Amino acid sequence: MQISKEERLKQLNAVGKNTLLETLEISIIDFGDDYLIAKMPVTSKVHQPDGVLHGGATAALAESVGSFAMHIFSDLDKVFVRGTEITANHLKSVTDGHVYAKATFLHKGRTTQLLDIRVTDDHDNLISICKLSTISLPRKK
Repeated sequence: MQISKEERLKQLNAVGKNTLLETLEISIIDFGDDYLIAKMPVTSKVHQPDGVLHGGATAALAESVGSFAMHIFSDLDKVFVRGTEITANHLKSVTDGHVYAKATFLHKGRTTQLLDIRVTDDHDNLISICKLSTISLPRKK
């Protein structure tokens, strides 16, 4: 039985309960054959003291969306996935609204993967460019 996209999104978002995803109010809002998109509100909870979006919150959003992408595009019965490195280049400040992170694959090897994650604001301005490296390791039988 094929599960609907809406139901899959509900399942994905339920995984975030009582985690950093819930703390930062990150939600998965869309996915396709080769991408996944998450959204995070920009409020004082994710601000630096001077009132702009904290780069660490942006990096947490990027790593979350990249990890979710790996999980929905991997056979988790055979492998487990871990992030090995994340980089973030912050290009523009945001003070309110939402930011959206879209993860796509630059490389999807059997063992190592590299994801490109573009973070934009409500007006589709590019806020940050992030790269996430992951490793897929075999599960012990």
